Amino acid sequence: MTDPNVQPDRVAPTTALDPGIAPEGLRLVSDANRPVTSVIAAGRSGKGGLHDIVRRFRRNGPAMVGLVVLAVIVLLAIVVPFFPTAGDTANVAYRFLPPKVPGLDALGILNGTRDGVDQYAKANVPAGTYFLFGTDDLGRDLFERVWSGTRVSLLVAVIAFAIDVVIGMTYGLVSGYFGGRIDGGMQRVVEVLSGIPQLVIVTLFVVAVGPGIGAIVFGLLLSNWLAMSRVARAQALRQKGEEYVLASRTLGARNGHIVFVEILPNILGPIVTMSMFSIPAAIFTESYLSFVGLGVQAPMASLGSLVSIGYKSFLSYPSLVIIPVVVLGLLMVAFTLVADGLKEATDPRLISRRG
Repeated sequence: MTDPNVQPDRVAPTTALDPGIAPEGLRLVSDANRPVTSVIAAGRSGKGGLHDIVRRFRRNGPAMVGLVVLAVIVLLAIVVPFFPTAGDTANVAYRFLPPKVPGLDALGILNGTRDGVDQYAKANVPAGTYFLFGTDDLGRDLFERVWSGTRVSLLVAVIAFAIDVVIGMTYGLVSGYFGGRIDGGMQRVVEVLSGIPQLVIVTLFVVAVGPGIGAIVFGLLLSNWLAMSRVARAQALRQKGEEYVLASRTLGARNGHIVFVEILPNILGPIVTMSMFSIPAAIFTESYLSFVGLGVQAPMASLGSLVSIGYKSFLSYPSLVIIPVVVLGLLMVAFTLVADGLKEATDPRLISRRG
């Protein structure tokens, strides 16, 4: 029988337990097993995550080539139109001059001759005057016109990117996260708009409102975000069942916080890629509308309108079409290469494999 005056030895509840293993109903917290709220968020908050993305992107050769080409095009589009040239205004005496590049003319390459005749001397162009891309049907410097037109295309690209991010991404994330009737109603709207091709929507809108860059922007506003919304919705449907989302709900996080702080950073790869891929499509839409006369109106230039003007004289002066087409092609390919590089740099599966 136990003596009531003898106190039993007090044994600590964790005695004889392995370190880091908590008894039932008790959680031990130590430096070794301290919980982390979100491993993904922790890695994302430091500078190392961004440094790794930049490192992987720099290792992608085609992506770096695309970035350099894009940077050069953007720089020329910004700088060149600010410096007037001898052919900045129309001069019919200088019309249809071939390209002439300083340095190369001494080698007999791009020296301003056509059919063995010096066209610059024939047009009484002052010595030392060069038109790097030649002149158009009104004697204007095609070099300045091409980069002014490229500026319009880049403006459309920025607007298309903003529409994708602000409207398409938000619409898709909200639809996929909440699901149910909200998702059903929002997707009916997408299905109706998706039933009409984007080019048809933009064309009809431009015809109804009138040609111009503003009409093209509003036309893109109606349809350019649809593809992005589908991608964002699919990613939200997949991510909302993940453990980190369930943990955030358990901790009482609001829906807005979960969607834009927890889910969004984990789907940046597909979002950025889709946004970048939508830019060439928007540039092509603007160029097509300008080509058929429904886009940018004279005297304002775009790559599409320059191709349209040069197309009329293609057989006699092919450079009027080839030069803006090459710039347009380089612009679209550069965006595509950069999009592929960003996708590979931000894809979590590639991150886990390559380290």
